[in-house]
Amino acid sequence: MDPNHTHLKIKLCVSGAAETGHCGADAYDKGVELGRQIAKQGAACVTGATTGFPLWAAMGAKEVGGFSIGFSPANSEREHIEQYNLPVEYMDVIVYTGFGYPGRDLILTRSSDAVLFGCGRIGTIHEFTIAFEDQKPIGILEAGWETDEVIKNILENGHRANDRIVFDTDPKALVERVMELVNKDRINRASFHFDPAAPAQPPHPAPLALGSEEQ
Repeated sequence: MDPNHTHLKIKLCVSGAAETGHCGADAYDKGVELGRQIAKQGAACVTGATTGFPLWAAMGAKEVGGFSIGFSPANSEREHIEQYNLPVEYMDVIVYTGFGYPGRDLILTRSSDAVLFGCGRIGTIHEFTIAFEDQKPIGILEAGWETDEVIKNILENGHRANDRIVFDTDPKALVERVMELVNKDRINRASFHFDPAAPAQPPHPAPLALGSEEQ
C-alpha cells in the first residue's frame, strides 16, 4: 500500500462552549493543550468552526503543525462571518454545512472518529447525545467546570451502559486513551488492497417487490 495515498489520519472532534465565562481560569490552557495532543498523535482536530473552547483546541493543534477542520452552521464564508460572527482563523478547511447549529452538530460528530468534550453548554450536551447514540468513542476532560459532572449525571440516570466513554483530567492521557478506542474500530487495512486499474463495480440493485414496476 502506497503510504502517500492512504486514508490513515484519524479525526478527533473537540466539543465545548463557544462562550466560556463559566469555564474557569484554566479552560484556555486546557483547550489549547487538548488540541496540541491531538496533533501530536497525528490526528486531525475537528471543531464546529466556532469560538471559545473548540477554537482554543484548533489553536493548539496549529501551534504544533497539526491539521484543523471546521464544520460551520453557515452555508457560505460570508454567512459564517457576517451572520454567525464566527472565525476562519486556525482552520485549514471549513465545511459550510448550511444546516444551522443543530444540523451542524450532527454532521460534525458523525464525520469524526471520536469526540472529546471540554467545558460546554447545552450545545455540547447535544453533541454528546449524538456521539453516544452513534456509539462513537468519547473522551471527557475533567477540570474545574461542571460539564464532566453533568455528563456523569446523564450517564447515571440514562439507564444505558456504555463502555466507550473515558474520563481523564490530563489532556495527553485522554487523547491517548481515546486513540486506543478508535484504533480498535479501524479496518485491518493490511488485508485490503485497492487496485486503481480495476473497473468500478456498481452496487447490485435491490430486487423489485412482487407486482411492482420500475419507474
